[in-house]
Amino acid sequence: MTNHYTVAAPDIILLKLGELILKGLNRRFFEDRLKSNVARRLREYGSFKIYSIQSIIYVEPQNGDCDMAGAYEACKKIFGIITVSRAAACEKDKDAILAAALKYLGGELSSTASFKVESKRSDKSFPMTSIQLSQYVGGGIHDAYPGLKVDVHNPELVVNIEVRDLAAYVHAGGEPGAGGLPAGSCGGAVSLLSGGIDSPVSTYMIARRGVSIVPVHFFSFPYTSEQAKEKVLELARLLQDWCGRLTVHVVPFTRIQEEIRDKCPEDFFTLIMRRFMMRIAEAIALQNGCKALVTGENLGQVASQTMEALHVTESCVSLPVLRPLIGMDKSEIIDLARRIGTFDTSVLPYEDCCTVFTPRHPKTKPRLEEVLAAEAPLNAEALIEEALANTERIKIARRG
Repeated sequence: MTNHYTVAAPDIILLKLGELILKGLNRRFFEDRLKSNVARRLREYGSFKIYSIQSIIYVEPQNGDCDMAGAYEACKKIFGIITVSRAAACEKDKDAILAAALKYLGGELSSTASFKVESKRSDKSFPMTSIQLSQYVGGGIHDAYPGLKVDVHNPELVVNIEVRDLAAYVHAGGEPGAGGLPAGSCGGAVSLLSGGIDSPVSTYMIARRGVSIVPVHFFSFPYTSEQAKEKVLELARLLQDWCGRLTVHVVPFTRIQEEIRDKCPEDFFTLIMRRFMMRIAEAIALQNGCKALVTGENLGQVASQTMEALHVTESCVSLPVLRPLIGMDKSEIIDLARRIGTFDTSVLPYEDCCTVFTPRHPKTKPRLEEVLAAEAPLNAEALIEEALANTERIKIARRG
């Protein structure tokens, strides 16, 4: 063949795009954002050329110093990608493809009992049909490994061949990517991040929809310990693998909670505390150009999460309040926390400010007018200004 392989590196990572391929005239914006996110995330693993052709992003190492294994694992946590494959690239020639399959997948071929070949041609100028190419490569593999059984229904190994614009690619199948939309493609939101199970999961879920995250944590020292604060910062480090760069805003909340304790009816403590959190979170959102607030609230899970209580809680802000966990069972939330890697940290026994001054009989069906009356003795504006003035901003470093 005259069409020679033009990509520099034979070992390459293929990233298949998710739902953003359904975008219309603004698809280029989403693809450019995704390529930028991939480039930033892989910077620590070496020098890569990153480009896209026909709904595939190619991650091509520029030298032998690149950590391909590390880059491959990182790509699985980048939102906007549905499949990640590590492949051998070669010339678009049937013999070159067979040679690449034998060399690149030699370890898998020698340790498996059955296989089949699946071929796809996006380059329709390739002189063989997909079936013909699969038969040719499958025959060559069988000749090289006579004891290897061909099983087109339930093979242990699938040899994948993709004939694309620049080259042919051989791999043993991909792994699922993170899905969703590229981080930062749908604006920003403030996420109220506690040390529990729910709020890290809700943060992940909104980030997966292309939202850049500004985490806010409310800290009530000495009622909550420095260990509780470090627990939240570790959760942010874990989330950063998915969400991209994070700066946690740690809001001193002790004075506000003490004022609520001293001046408000006990059964309204939690509701008034949540309303202060919302007001402060909205102020931080406006400072950072964010368009929404995100909470880990779940309908009916605790006393402050009835419909009436949720209405009272959000009535003090004008930004939308996003609650991605609202209809999930606790078991579903725990399963997702385990999958994204936050569960083990969330269950460490360091309590957050939501456990401070918990009322014995919290109000479950509050009316807004009675909550306004209950919080009237507080100088809300001054308390919020003081908390904002003393907020600590902690930029999360990359782990490792």
